[in-house]
Amino acid sequence: MGIDRGGAANVDVPATKPAREATELIRDTTSELIYHHSRRVYFFGSLQGRNRDLSFDPELLYIAAMFHDVGLGDTFRDSGRRFEVDSADEARRFLQARGIPEDSVRRVWTAIALHTTPGIPEFMEPEVALVTAGVEYDVLGIGYDAILEADRAEIVALHPRPDFKYGILQAFHDGIRRKPETTFGNVKADVLQHFDPDFQRGDFVRTILESPWKE
Repeated sequence: MGIDRGGAANVDVPATKPAREATELIRDTTSELIYHHSRRVYFFGSLQGRNRDLSFDPELLYIAAMFHDVGLGDTFRDSGRRFEVDSADEARRFLQARGIPEDSVRRVWTAIALHTTPGIPEFMEPEVALVTAGVEYDVLGIGYDAILEADRAEIVALHPRPDFKYGILQAFHDGIRRKPETTFGNVKADVLQHFDPDFQRGDFVRTILESPWKE
């Protein structure tokens, strides 16, 4: 498959070697749905950064966006860990192998690990905040009107989203169904509850009351 390294909506894709290699890796190892979604997350996150007047590192934002869902892949389905952590660890290995400074690696790791934890990333470094903003925009439509219709259309024309709502839910389900315990206390429990009639959601209150403490 060809590699699209161009930009959209006046947002350029970083031309650095790590960014190019990330594009090729994600294009070659993930589905069309995840690849296009990850690219849209970068574009939408960048536009949200402009709207919020945030100064961010485009390369770090791009790599975090590209890796944020790799943990949903076949390789990680029996890891026993949250897919966000698997994704973040893969990005960390990728960056460390290329000699990226540890502070930058930490920001990318954190951005990916927290991208499904609402209410926290927005108060952290811009790259962390904007990965979540891009994900929330593309998956949930949060802040939909904050991006101009023409910009949104240009991004979607470059990276289409046919039947995306169902497709991304299916990708979530496929990625986590063999490790349901990792959904305790996070939004992915909703996915398993929707798809799997036998799924038993963890109960935080019951966990406290049934702990080994006497009182």
